Amino acid sequence: MAINVLPVTGEQPELLAAAIALGDRYTKRLGLLTPPTYRKYADDGGLLVALDGDEVVGYALFGLPKRYQYVRLAHLCVAEERRGNGIAALLIAELRRLQSHRLGIRARCRRDYGLSPMWNSLGFVPKGEGLGRGGDKETLDTWWLDLGHDDLFTEVQSDALLVVAVDHSVFSGLQGSGDEQDIEESRALEAGWLADLIELAYTPQLLLDVREIEDRAERTHLRAGLSRLRSASPEDASVSARQKELIAALGKRMADVPIDDDMRRRLRYVAETAGAGLQVLATRDPELERLTDIVWDVARVRVVSPALVTQHVDELRQAQVYRPADLLGTAFSAEEVASGGEGELVAFFQQADGDNGTAFAARLVALDSDGVLWRKELLRDGSGHPVALYAWAMDGRTLNVSFLRTAAHRLEETLARQLLFMLKRLARERGAQVVRIVDPHLSPAARSAAGADGFIEDGNGFTALIVDVCGSAEAVSEAAERIAARTGRITPSLGAKTSPEIVSVAERAWWPAKLTDTALPSFIAPVKPRYSAELFNVPAMLLPRADVLGISREHVYYRSAGHRGESVPARILWYVSEGSPGGQGKMVIGCSRLDDVVVGDPDTLFSRFEHLGVYGLPEVRKQAQPTGSVMALRFSDTEIFPVQVAYSRLTALAAGLGLPLSLITLSKISNALFQAVYEEGHRKT
Repeated sequence: MAINVLPVTGEQPELLAAAIALGDRYTKRLGLLTPPTYRKYADDGGLLVALDGDEVVGYALFGLPKRYQYVRLAHLCVAEERRGNGIAALLIAELRRLQSHRLGIRARCRRDYGLSPMWNSLGFVPKGEGLGRGGDKETLDTWWLDLGHDDLFTEVQSDALLVVAVDHSVFSGLQGSGDEQDIEESRALEAGWLADLIELAYTPQLLLDVREIEDRAERTHLRAGLSRLRSASPEDASVSARQKELIAALGKRMADVPIDDDMRRRLRYVAETAGAGLQVLATRDPELERLTDIVWDVARVRVVSPALVTQHVDELRQAQVYRPADLLGTAFSAEEVASGGEGELVAFFQQADGDNGTAFAARLVALDSDGVLWRKELLRDGSGHPVALYAWAMDGRTLNVSFLRTAAHRLEETLARQLLFMLKRLARERGAQVVRIVDPHLSPAARSAAGADGFIEDGNGFTALIVDVCGSAEAVSEAAERIAARTGRITPSLGAKTSPEIVSVAERAWWPAKLTDTALPSFIAPVKPRYSAELFNVPAMLLPRADVLGISREHVYYRSAGHRGESVPARILWYVSEGSPGGQGKMVIGCSRLDDVVVGDPDTLFSRFEHLGVYGLPEVRKQAQPTGSVMALRFSDTEIFPVQVAYSRLTALAAGLGLPLSLITLSKISNALFQAVYEEGHRKT
């Protein structure tokens, strides 16, 4: 059977009539549509038919709303005698191809039809429900199929120390279902002290589990709680492949465990967690906890109870594994991988999926003979052990990265985050507009970190845009659109009225873009040379240190309490407040993204942010005098200016704009002054 799927217009009356006749066979479920309605859909480009020879054996009828960037699927119909042959999947596949620029496909279907397995097999997930308009007020499920659109604002990943996926057993406890002990254990994940350390996430399997609950009120209650969690949407093909690997491993190592529908559901949670780039799955399901070793060996996912999650995070926090300041020491060094030296790396960069051992070394050696000038660079820790490897080359305006690996190390996650930001800086320095990571075997830490910098995964790897424009939202959006067109991506259009939250996300994803005509505020903060040296290496520290990883991704700086109009998100300029002008002080050295401003008890804030700062507790307490409160500024992605803006030039820029300037304490400045200083800091002449 060779099925052809093709679009039909109103100018093809025979095919249109055949589709109408097929739909009329199933009006009991599809509802009655008149021929003019079918014709209107067809004329608007909303009719696909599946042909077996000259026979119409199925069709998809859909609307293309102008106000919403999704496809509204009205009918998906296959002749009863031809069902089970993949015709519906062919129709959906063609619809995906034709409408790939839209966000997704939305369908509504009566719950009592029992078609959940069909929608699920086609890749749809349940996103909600409502009441139909019929007299019986039937329940309609809303199904959603994501089309893999490059959604800038949902793909940027979490800043949390750990993103934890939860299954239904934990999620129901978070929502107050179950016995008191279960609820208490689950809700421990939402303790206040964890707010800056973990973020909870859900995967599509949780939506399916919620949909299967019989009581409508309970379903509604649970769905309302989903908004508090991060949505993780892994690619379906990779999830299915991982689930098969898990099933095979389970059958081999625990043959006594039946692989029934419940077990497949459990393994789906694991596969989706891995596919989303996460490494922790919280569960209260004892059957899933039994599989801990298999899950880790196959999918590199840790299956743990909520109690163990909190213990794990606390250990990380106490050990300060995430502490960016550690990267500013002298322990790490960089070197190019010498020809013939690839063999020693095998033991440190073992990878799965056929890229381990000699295969890994052979791929690395092959870079020397493919006609491209690849730079292979290795990072070592203080003991000389390799901890990260990357290989890059320029291709026009694209910086291609063929290898990006991190080895097991207590700072592995931080290293991965730093490497990605460093690659963006490198691309900017080289005049590139795109960073493309084409390593098919990214280390889990690198894969997990990629979304934090706006890298979008597609069939060719991970891609990020480098939009080196400081100007209006329109100018930045137009530049992003031009660059994205080269990669086959679509970017959102932003304007002066775009919310500060979205502007901040855009500036992170399109780094180093700055949208200066928006409501995203700007500040300037004075910092003493001692602390700017520790935070930014400006002025340069006397002791030599490795600068391979550049400025750390996130820090906290403490000041005396007392609000001065601070709001977040925002941008912040750093002004070294002491020293000789034009020498080591009294100059603007760079800018950061201001992520949070918190005022509180010094001991409490020190405990909360110790892993992000360079102050000791006595210094934090000193900042709290005389009010007893201290202000913590949490900022990230610091950009040191190539040209430091001296005090005289700074005041001249402010005067030229007719603007006041205070350098005594943290102060709000106009975006016009921010732009002027930023452009001065990147002046090339």
